[in-house]
Amino acid sequence: MSFIKSRRRLITEASQSLSFTRRAMVVGGIQGLFGAMLVGRMAWISVAENEKYQLLSESNRVNLTLIPPRRGWIIDRHGKPLANNRTDFRIDIIPQRMRDPEATITQLAGLLGLQPDEVERIRAEMEKSPGFRPIQVSENLTYDQYAAVSVRLPDLPGVAPSQGFSRYYPAGPSVGHLLGYVGAASAEDYEERRDPLLITPGFKVGKDGLEKAFDLPLTGKPGAKRVEVTARGKIVRELTTRPDAPGKTIQLTIDAGLQEYAGRRLATQSGAVVVLDCRNGDVLAMASMPSFDPNSFSDGISHLEWDMLSKDDHVPLRNKVLQGLYPPGSTVKPMVALALLEGGFSPEDSVNCAGAIRVGNTLFHCHSRRGHGGVNMKRAIAQSCDIYFYVMAQRLGMDKIAAMARSVGMGQKFDLPFPSQSYGTVPDPAWKLKKYGQEWQIYDTVNATIGQGYMLINPLQMAVMASRLATGRQLMPNFLHGAKRPDAPPIHGVSPDHLSVIRDAMSAVVNGGGTGGAARISVPDVMMAGKTGTAQVRRITMAERAGGVRGNAGLPFKLRDHALFQGFAPFDNPRYAIGCIIEHGGHTNRIEDAPMISGDVLTYLFDPKKAMDKLVELEKGWGGPPQERMGRQMAAFRLARAIEKGEAPPPAPADNAQNAADDAQPRPTAPPAPPPGDNESDTDDAPPAPSQGATP
Repeated sequence: MSFIKSRRRLITEASQSLSFTRRAMVVGGIQGLFGAMLVGRMAWISVAENEKYQLLSESNRVNLTLIPPRRGWIIDRHGKPLANNRTDFRIDIIPQRMRDPEATITQLAGLLGLQPDEVERIRAEMEKSPGFRPIQVSENLTYDQYAAVSVRLPDLPGVAPSQGFSRYYPAGPSVGHLLGYVGAASAEDYEERRDPLLITPGFKVGKDGLEKAFDLPLTGKPGAKRVEVTARGKIVRELTTRPDAPGKTIQLTIDAGLQEYAGRRLATQSGAVVVLDCRNGDVLAMASMPSFDPNSFSDGISHLEWDMLSKDDHVPLRNKVLQGLYPPGSTVKPMVALALLEGGFSPEDSVNCAGAIRVGNTLFHCHSRRGHGGVNMKRAIAQSCDIYFYVMAQRLGMDKIAAMARSVGMGQKFDLPFPSQSYGTVPDPAWKLKKYGQEWQIYDTVNATIGQGYMLINPLQMAVMASRLATGRQLMPNFLHGAKRPDAPPIHGVSPDHLSVIRDAMSAVVNGGGTGGAARISVPDVMMAGKTGTAQVRRITMAERAGGVRGNAGLPFKLRDHALFQGFAPFDNPRYAIGCIIEHGGHTNRIEDAPMISGDVLTYLFDPKKAMDKLVELEKGWGGPPQERMGRQMAAFRLARAIEKGEAPPPAPADNAQNAADDAQPRPTAPPAPPPGDNESDTDDAPPAPSQGATP
């Protein structure tokens, strides 16, 4: 067998040269490709992405800081500021930039003279802070305080002093619930909007009231400041500054002078006053007192002040105008009378009032134990006779009364720029069946016809009811000045002649010897028409009734009756309507009662000087305006808390003796009240609720 011999490949110099040339070409091509890619990439970076990398480079050398915009003003109908801005120095801290938070806070407390409760607030906010959000240390600093912190910045990392603007409310507590307040944005706000402005030191957002409702238009456009810095962040020089653009000015229908007057005139009471313009429904005043000072909230309220407000039994943190609900008491009687007229009853139909009436197996009382005798509609409204309405309402039926109540604004939801409102209740048979699964009873009608039982109202609805009874039109409350709205239509199915009868009876309440004589306006040729009311908040037992326990003076605050008043002026040409509620007022103080407060507030619109002169004298007996009283209250609360914690000694017996001696000194007395009407029952206007105080 033979094998094929393989041929050996001959390697020559020429073949080696050719092989080397191919490899060199491949390697060269690969190198050329990489080179081209590098050149292309460099060209892309230097040309196409030039702006991006220039900005990154610039950011290493230049810091851009947003300047919070000045918040737009809120002004009244005459252009007077209700909320504006004032220049101030402030200090903030940014937790994530701090090295030793405790040492920094301690040093700042010493430099700025912070109170212990302020330090406690800062520590508490730091625990809840997400780290990137600035925390306010102090606002409204003097220049010396600002400079003392600024020169120590190298030793205080995370501390951010700034000069800017803070929100200021000239009327203080009188506009607390109307305007609300501003504060630093929360983590939830930032998560929702993702706007870097929200974490800029000094920027505030609306937190409540109209400040919150109009937050976006009130917020302007931020400015910006560019500064050159070193690698460690030290400022070398300021380069350019772009100014901020302030927010939009919001003009309200509120009269600033009247708003402040109403807040001050509520005195030491817990209550609310609302005044409407009868021409178009503009809200001229909406005061809820006691209140909080929105300047304190905007500056960062301390835990101590928050505790004081939250523990106050007069509930200063609640907007009583929109969130408070109360039985309207006898203030609904003009509305019920109007329903009777529209139901075909005559104003001369009379009922004999003997002081009580039996309905089923229950005895219902009138507030006058002796009774009023024979009363027609006008006298029943003027004297607030319950028996008349007990009898007539049963004849009419609750469905027609409820329909009229809704027509005059009770239970109605208004389109208002406020985040939280309560709307009250107008009960009727269908409502009770749906709510409780129970049939309507006669005693439900008797209760409702005098504004007790299930019926509830807020002060704004009461003022709307007064305005509609005064004008016969379905006026709607409005807060924006100059807002375009259609003319209010007439109340459907209501005769002008019947309204005239009701207005005449309401005038008799104030000017004709009725229960509201204290509401008279001491201005020539101006007469008030209105209706007083009392609403019980507890059940009066038979034992108490037998013992004569019907007054409020000896009862604890929370057990006293509510005092109410609704009305309008002038009587013959209605221009203004008012609703006033004094929580647990109990008609124990005539000067601080709903009728006289209402009369004085409307007097301000006709004769401001006369009204202010009276108020200044009255405030001497109350301890001054609200700001002064709140300052003393805060000082006393702080001292009590310090004594409780052992940080301050209790007052010495000598101090107590001196305090007692001071209390014994005569105090300025209020001027004498105007003489009451012929009927002295204006301090005991309405009866107890039959469902609470009825005798079986």
